[in-house]
Parts: sequence; C-alpha cells; structure tokens
Amino acid sequence: MNIENSKGTLESLLLKVKEQNDRSADFLASTDNLQKRTNYDEGKPQIVIEATGGEPTRILDINEHAFGQIAQNVDIDTRTARRLQEKVPYEFDAVVNSLWQKEPTNRMVRTFLDADERTGTARAFVSDKFKTFDNVNLLNASLPQLMESDAQWQVVNGTVTDKRLYLRLKSEVQTGQPAVGDKMANGIGLSNSEVGAGSVSVYQTIWTLACLNGMQTENRNRSSHITSARDSADYGLLSGEAKDADNRALELKLRDLTAAYASRETFDEVLDKMSEAHFDIIEGDFHEIPERVGTVLKLTKKENTDILNGLIATMGQAGYEHGKPITRATMVNAVTAVANNCDADEVDTWQQRGGKLLNLNERDWNRIAA
Repeated sequence: MNIENSKGTLESLLLKVKEQNDRSADFLASTDNLQKRTNYDEGKPQIVIEATGGEPTRILDINEHAFGQIAQNVDIDTRTARRLQEKVPYEFDAVVNSLWQKEPTNRMVRTFLDADERTGTARAFVSDKFKTFDNVNLLNASLPQLMESDAQWQVVNGTVTDKRLYLRLKSEVQTGQPAVGDKMANGIGLSNSEVGAGSVSVYQTIWTLACLNGMQTENRNRSSHITSARDSADYGLLSGEAKDADNRALELKLRDLTAAYASRETFDEVLDKMSEAHFDIIEGDFHEIPERVGTVLKLTKKENTDILNGLIATMGQAGYEHGKPITRATMVNAVTAVANNCDADEVDTWQQRGGKLLNLNERDWNRIAA
C-alpha cells in the first residue's frame, strides 16, 4: 500500500465503513405505511415501518439528521419540531401521522439495523428517487488509484460522522514552493453523504506544510444523489441491476478523476497561481482587510473575526514573515487556517473559500485589493 497511515486513521475509517455497510438497509414505503411515535420510557422519537410483503414490522429510533428531514417532509421547521418533540411529543406524533395519512408520498428510509433486523436507527428520510451511492462505492473507486500511484500519499485526516465521510491525503513527493519558504504539497480529498447532506465529491487540495492549512482548488467533481427533473420519474422504475450499473459508471468516472487530480501536472498549475498570488498586494489596515474579504465571500461578522485570527496565525510563518506586505496568498492562507479549528462538517466550506479567493474574478478582487 502506497498510503502512509501511521496513526491508523485509514484502518479505523475503513472498519467503520464496513461495519456500517453490513448494517445498512433501505426501505421504500408510502408514508401511509409509516408511523411516527415516541418511546414512552425514554421519550425518543421513533418511526414504525409497517409489515408488508412478508417483511416484519420494524421499530427504529430516529437520529437527529433524519428527524430534521421528517420535519421538513411535513413542512415544519426543524427548530419548531424539536420543541414540539420535547414539550408535546404525543400531540406532535399525531400531527405527523395525520399528514402522512392524508397526503401520502413515497419515501426511502435509510437505516442501520440491529442483529434482530427489527430494531435499529433511521438515519435518513429521503425521496424514493434518492440515488444510493455509498461510502464503500467512493472508496472502491478512488483508493486503488492512490495506492498504485508513486506520489507516496499520507493520510492527513479522515472521519465518518452521522452525515458525511471525509478522507484527506497529501503527497510526500509532489511538493513545491510558490514563494521562498512557502512549501506546499499536492493533496486529494474524498467526501460523501449517504443521508442526503451533500454530494459525492473528489477534489484536489493544496496543503501549506508549515501549518497544514488545506485549500480546495477548482479541480473538483460533485455528483448529486438527487436525480434531475428530467430523469427522476424513470429512476424509480429502474431495477436493482440497472441502479448498480449506474453506480458502476460513477465509480469509473471518479476513478479517472482521482488519477487526474493526483497528477503532478495539475499540482504545478495551482503552484503557478499561488506564485502569482504572492505578488497581488492588498493595501489597507491589517484589521480592515479580513472584513473586505468577508464582504466579497458573503461572510458573517463572526466569520470575519475568524479570518482575522487566521491572519494573525499566518503572519510570522515561513513565507509570510512580519514586515512583508499582505497579499492574496496571505489571505488564502488566513482563510484556510480557520478550517483547522472547525467541526468536521465545516472544514470543506473553509477550504473551498480559500480556493474561491485564489480564483476571484477581477471585479471582486479589486474590491479587496483597493
């Protein structure tokens, strides 16, 4: 295996993905064959999938993510639904069940089943047109390409949350310096959500080695789990074999894109952009510049403060020493630095913002630079 994994992150992630895949089961049902209820002893929300076609009745705990999707399905905002569940759970059950009976729709309930296959956890409540491309499919498509590569990949981090899988790697040999002291390495990122919280993604990440800030470049592919309006009606008619073939086609696409994004050529193209960014000087007060960046990126006041803290952390590190002018490259590093102190589900957002800043159009860049 040409993937260095000294902390055991990859093995842990692969083990968790396998365990989840072994327990995973999907159920297609009309909502008039479903029932929301509240566990009397513990007060937990549950969903009951009524027995049909020889299948047993299943009683499943509803996790936080699926709860929000159920609330959305009956047009109740999640915050209000949580309050109703806490204060008047049985009345809330009655409202949901009444709407499900009166206005039935077809849904897919994605679950993890217990050993008895009658209990478990409902982890997603999505459209029956939802395309199931799971974490194991993504890893099967991408990891072999990285393992066969001569780039000597090293795992930076990886995790599986209730919503998403993330795996981020960097190359030990695809490195370069867009400016003296600013050493960078090529990287690859994989992410997926099996529960409707995001797309299947393979993307290039450029790592600043002094601080391990990661910037996601424009070399990115996202494949939606949601079918388009054009083909959604037909998707529900496809056989399991046809859906497997659809997933296989996506696996092949992701395989090829992983190989392309992991190449020295695409890395050198980004290095050239970063080299130019070191000469894009930003005039103005140290504390004002993050606000200008925040205005262009449409950030909140708190997020502007986060960038200011990222800028403080950046100044003084190799390639960005005190006394040097603040440049586009400086602010790319300041923005991506925020990702180092985020929840796992927010890291991608900040790394993508860094890439967006690097590739701003002239009009937006002038709003920051002037």
